[in-house]
Amino acid sequence: MAKITNLIVIKSPFYRIPFYYLCSMIDVVLKKGKEKAALQRHPWIFSGAIDKVKGTPVNGEVVKAYAADQTFLAYGYYNNQSRVAIRLLEWEEDQIINKEWYHQKIKNAIAARAHVLNHQDTDTCRLVFSEADYLPGLIVDKYADFLSLQILSAGMENAKAEIIEILREELNPLGIFDKSDANARTHENLEVSQGLLWGENPPEFVEVKENGVRYQINIADGQKSGFYCDQRDNREILAAYTKGKNVLDCFSYSGGFTLNSLKVGAAHVTSVDSSALALETLSHNLGLNGFDTAQQTSIQSDVNKQLRIFKEEGRKFDIIVLDPPKYAPSRSALDRAARAYKDLNRLGMLLLESGGLLATYSCSGAVDLETFKQIIAWAALDAGKEVQIIKQFHQPEDHPVRISFPEGEYLKGLLVRVL
Repeated sequence: MAKITNLIVIKSPFYRIPFYYLCSMIDVVLKKGKEKAALQRHPWIFSGAIDKVKGTPVNGEVVKAYAADQTFLAYGYYNNQSRVAIRLLEWEEDQIINKEWYHQKIKNAIAARAHVLNHQDTDTCRLVFSEADYLPGLIVDKYADFLSLQILSAGMENAKAEIIEILREELNPLGIFDKSDANARTHENLEVSQGLLWGENPPEFVEVKENGVRYQINIADGQKSGFYCDQRDNREILAAYTKGKNVLDCFSYSGGFTLNSLKVGAAHVTSVDSSALALETLSHNLGLNGFDTAQQTSIQSDVNKQLRIFKEEGRKFDIIVLDPPKYAPSRSALDRAARAYKDLNRLGMLLLESGGLLATYSCSGAVDLETFKQIIAWAALDAGKEVQIIKQFHQPEDHPVRISFPEGEYLKGLLVRVL
């Protein structure tokens, strides 16, 4: 192991072993010509760009990245198990990556959400969004008085105890729950982690509100961090079109689009999801908001299979929502994902009344907006339909996109009229 020149040991009540904050400042030198992205403040350095490592850094350790001419570039987390070998943190050489540095970054992230946090009808949002907030591998979501934490990089895993202490100090939550069970951890050679980190265990259902709609969130067993708050704005935008309409909400999960449609007076909403827990949660949410259950039907089924059943039955809808899971986790999966998106949207178009609206989304970062538009064009051609794009959807302000990190713009969507 490399000599450690700055070692802080924290006796943490959350772990069986002490927390080690590693900051040896081992130097990593890039190959000639590979410094451009780092100089432009892109936060990733790939393993193929590295020329030499002066020492043997521990995975997750903070290192100093240099250009081939020895120009300082940035500090970052090193991990030789990941294709992204260095996740850059700080471009000012006189900064020290310590607890105070983390504290300031988290404070800045929380302050940037003031507009959302001060919203009278919303008490759930994303507080920290990884690279977008200069904290690569850290995601923090707020659900009323509970926090859901995802740690997806080895460097943030090393800083977990400090992060918990900072969140306690800044937000005083009832509890902090670990939802670090994403596949991204395997790329960092980290094991899946889930469970209470501090405070009270969240109840089976935590009640939150978003744009005046009430939800019961299952943090422990729900998908991702417990709730998809990245669709907050889009739910409200789409709902404005649904009054008096027959709506099909596919991949409905706990009912975000369903509930917003019912709130404004949709005639009927059919919600389809493969998860029994998601539909159970949706049922709770219907009662929580006092909606008429006769205006809503839940179907537990694979969406693609169910769309084909609807087609065989001759069913038609005025508005269809397609909000599938991530089909393209990486660029290598792009071709397969494009075919899946095309077939899904083709089926949706065939189920719409003439002039009906299709709200279709992709949360795959590897699929940019222009590619997604092309996929929808292919779907329309195969379906024998004409489509008009009438609105584009994006992720909300608590999921900001750094101009130097366009990969952070993962959520995109289109509202199209199908003729």
